[in-house]
Amino acid sequence: MKADDPSEPSWNRRRFVSTSLAVGVPSWMSAEALQAETVAGVAREAGLLLTLGPLLGPVDHASAMVWMRATVPGEYVLEVVSERDGGVQRLALSAIADMDLCLHWHIEGLAPSTRYQYRIWSGQALVAGRPGQVIVTAASPGTPGRVRLAISSCAREDEGSRAVWQRMAAENVDAVVLLGDTPYIDSTDREVQLRRHREFAAVEEYQQLLASRPCWWTWDDHDFAGNDASGLAVGKAASRWVFSRYRPQQTYGVNGEGIFTRFRLGALEVFLLDTRWFAMTEASWADPVKPSFLGRVQWEWLRRGLLESTASFKLLACGVIWDDKENSESDDWGTYGHERRALEAFIGEHRIPGVVLVGGDIHASRVLRYASRERVGYDLVQFIASPIHGETIPSLNVYHPHLKRSAVEPHVFLRVDVDDTCRPARLESALINRHGEVVFSYVMTADDLKPA
Repeated sequence: MKADDPSEPSWNRRRFVSTSLAVGVPSWMSAEALQAETVAGVAREAGLLLTLGPLLGPVDHASAMVWMRATVPGEYVLEVVSERDGGVQRLALSAIADMDLCLHWHIEGLAPSTRYQYRIWSGQALVAGRPGQVIVTAASPGTPGRVRLAISSCAREDEGSRAVWQRMAAENVDAVVLLGDTPYIDSTDREVQLRRHREFAAVEEYQQLLASRPCWWTWDDHDFAGNDASGLAVGKAASRWVFSRYRPQQTYGVNGEGIFTRFRLGALEVFLLDTRWFAMTEASWADPVKPSFLGRVQWEWLRRGLLESTASFKLLACGVIWDDKENSESDDWGTYGHERRALEAFIGEHRIPGVVLVGGDIHASRVLRYASRERVGYDLVQFIASPIHGETIPSLNVYHPHLKRSAVEPHVFLRVDVDDTCRPARLESALINRHGEVVFSYVMTADDLKPA
């Protein structure tokens, strides 16, 4: 990111406090820790208790990001303690107005496959110290294992959405991926964006879920600007400014443009695409007489990532669906078919295995398996997961010759299990509703996604 870009978060107001290896049980995991709510009461009386969070952002085998929004400016210390050997790390950050008092701690030097308890201090006052604040690092790269993700889109602060957050926790997911409209904002006004992000982050069930599970986010139209919005939206820089405060990520696009990012968990790599920022803003990299969707800079990032990736499964995930919604709106890959066809040709030309498509947006859930063997080398599969809230749109569950599963069901998410302890590696998906019922399921192996 550009050091002189005022839209980017300012990470330089941090201070490494200490690292130590404790002998025996860490002091804060003794009786004192079990009285966290009592200690937090002292902080509350002093006006120091955090407003929102803490939540986990990206977590890998050696590092983790922790987010919270404070109530008042000042220095806050994140304390992380290994349950394995009692080692302690502390990292101080200052809550400042430019970050809207949001804090993004990036703690490094963690051990793979290890549980850590964490809590947050302001001076001698414990600001956040619930027993459920846990970081579990991923296994070392290349280690066979199992990973479970929850993926969905379109959530409100209603009772049904709250039930979905609880169900994700009950399903013991390792991580969460949210594909936009989380929350609904429909404005690029900075104050409106800030208010809606605060209201969404204040949902108790959402906070409980993400206090112990890493999350990655992208946006869709309603949290970017408004219904069917493209990159021509006036004021989109304000939306990005707020997103970069309330969504802890290791990267937000490149050079102050977009919010795309990627991460690896076990045999799975997820490329979270931004299908709003660049749409309609330039000539397409795939066809110069047609409009952009990904934008050239995001396409170059994606093509490099696909060539580099050694994951058995490569999820290309975005807020929109990968074909035509068949309504009056233009925010889908059907409108930009020239870029989807060029992407498929690239995958086929370079014989890239394991690509899976994921979308949200349409308030209906589907699985499609496309007859793409001639172009790609294997049949691409798309999963669509929507909505977390209760408002479905039956008219968007349209006929498609490659449709394999579909459901117009509220309060759902896609549970994705990836297992590379077996050969071939296996990906099993299940659409889960808030009651824990399996609405549909679909299974494939790495061999199904190998070029012929």
